[in-house]
Amino acid sequence: MIIGTAGHIDHGKTMLLQALTGQAGDRRREERERGMTIDLGYQYLELGLDEPLGFIDVPGHERFIHNMLAGAGGIDRVLLVVAADDGVMPQTREHLAIVELLGIPRALVALTKIDRVEPGRVAEAAEEVRRLLAPGPYAGAPLFPVSALTGEGVDLLRAALADEAGTCRRQRADGHFRLAIDRAFSIGGAGTVVTGTAFAGTVSVGDELVLSPAGFKVRVRGLHAQNREARQAWAGQRVALNLAGERVSPERIRRGDWLLAPALHAPSSRVDVQVRLLPGARPLRHWTPVHVHLGAQDVSGRVALLDGEVLEPGPPGLAQLVLNAPLHAGHGDALVLRDQSARQTLGGGRVLDPFAPSRQRRSPERLAQLRALVDGGLESALPVLLAHAPNGLEPAMLERQFNRLPDSWPLPAGVLRIATRVGPRLLLAERWRQLGATLVTGLQRFHEEQPDELGPDRDRLRRYALPQLERAVFIARLEESLAAGAVASSGPWLHRPDHQVRLGETEEALKARIWPLLDAGGFDPPWVRDLARETGTTEADMRLLLRKLARLGQLQQVVRDLFYPEATLRRAARILLALETEQGAVRAAAFRDRIGLGRKRSIQLLEHFDRVGLTRRFGNERRVRRDSGLVGN
Repeated sequence: MIIGTAGHIDHGKTMLLQALTGQAGDRRREERERGMTIDLGYQYLELGLDEPLGFIDVPGHERFIHNMLAGAGGIDRVLLVVAADDGVMPQTREHLAIVELLGIPRALVALTKIDRVEPGRVAEAAEEVRRLLAPGPYAGAPLFPVSALTGEGVDLLRAALADEAGTCRRQRADGHFRLAIDRAFSIGGAGTVVTGTAFAGTVSVGDELVLSPAGFKVRVRGLHAQNREARQAWAGQRVALNLAGERVSPERIRRGDWLLAPALHAPSSRVDVQVRLLPGARPLRHWTPVHVHLGAQDVSGRVALLDGEVLEPGPPGLAQLVLNAPLHAGHGDALVLRDQSARQTLGGGRVLDPFAPSRQRRSPERLAQLRALVDGGLESALPVLLAHAPNGLEPAMLERQFNRLPDSWPLPAGVLRIATRVGPRLLLAERWRQLGATLVTGLQRFHEEQPDELGPDRDRLRRYALPQLERAVFIARLEESLAAGAVASSGPWLHRPDHQVRLGETEEALKARIWPLLDAGGFDPPWVRDLARETGTTEADMRLLLRKLARLGQLQQVVRDLFYPEATLRRAARILLALETEQGAVRAAAFRDRIGLGRKRSIQLLEHFDRVGLTRRFGNERRVRRDSGLVGN
């Protein structure tokens, strides 16, 4: 169990922890000179349990609230410290507001310095604290009058903390490992060491991790958990890790960085959240600059409100944090917002989606997704998320968002896992069926509007029938329709199985006139203008007929206005094959000599064969692809 202190400056937090643990807290020269805590301190208390209790001593001065926040994330219980002589003070209230915003489940109160006041004042201060806690989640929290100087009440408080440790439910250690770094330093003979609170998962000596947001890969050489040397640590523990890596040094690691399992590394500068303002805070307006505290991170940015222009204290609202630097976050993470000057705590909330979109963030579909994320976790939100995801959802993104291992969330009924060329996507089965029906309907409409064409190619059909789909998702849907026989293909052209391009009587007659000319031309067939002149037709009509014959698979267009019969190109393919057999490769000069054409036309033919997949070029040589449909016919 990890316990964090909270309270006003000079109310005795550090002295109390020293009395509880027997360990000195303020070890820094600046702290000794000033007589106050300015940064986080860490102590441990052995109680004969499975592991010692960990304490995080936070600064009480308002100038160091940012340091307090760096240590507040991930604690299990809060020890609210109030001096009996002063009573409730400004930082008492602010620290209490912060721990409430962070959702720390339980609190204990230490009423310190009772040796300095009369018993009547102790009772007054205790009542003052109870009134402070009454409206919030810590109403009725146990209160212990103590004196760190005389030791009065310390044993009772220590026993209460031991009881709390016995009832504290260990945080779930499933999911990928993530640790919020609050210190980095070097130890002679060991190298770089970082410390922090483990938010999720487990880590073992030898594991490979990523330092985020920088992206450096590191290896765990050794670790301590709850101040004990260990081979493994898990969520809810204070952990120190000795790291090894090429570019790893304390100078490259900052408070607020994270150590993550590689699957989680995806820094983001846009985060969708649910935000609640503190009572008495001024209204929060759209695009207000703020400081965002999450884990040990402190990042500046702006608040883009999603369901209004102003958020008043009271009910929570939806917002997007547009940050000036990338951070790591996961669904459900608690955060605190402070004003631009970092002097006042405004409110806080929970992360809904750490990978927020930059466009259409206020659309009804997006707001429906966010409200589903407010109401529940992955399983309950997934159907709504999918219902408003035109291209489905990436499992890897959900894995990062919710920190859920892939095999820990079986797909609910009615959800399909579709393989695409850029990785799997999740889609609702009914939507997948509707996409198939829309594709077929769009193709049929294309045939009705363009009866003279065999059909569109893939990209044209996507733009025509399903323009909202990403290409990879469209190709997956098309391939399934092709396999089912709902769509057929002739070369690159897609069409309904019963659709054919047919020549009219006039076109058939014109074809009969030009075909002998094309055959007679051999490897040097006539151009469109020559055929038009010979037959007394316009170039446009001739071009239209030749293109239609190409769609029927009877001709191939090598360059603009130059068409070769299929049989002629197959003869050329056999020549290529013979050249490769004789010479080991196809060279342009040898091909030119064999077919009796000039160099320009020979190169045009070779480049056409490259495009259709018959040959593959390697420098100045080509190899015939034996699996090509033109070989052997």
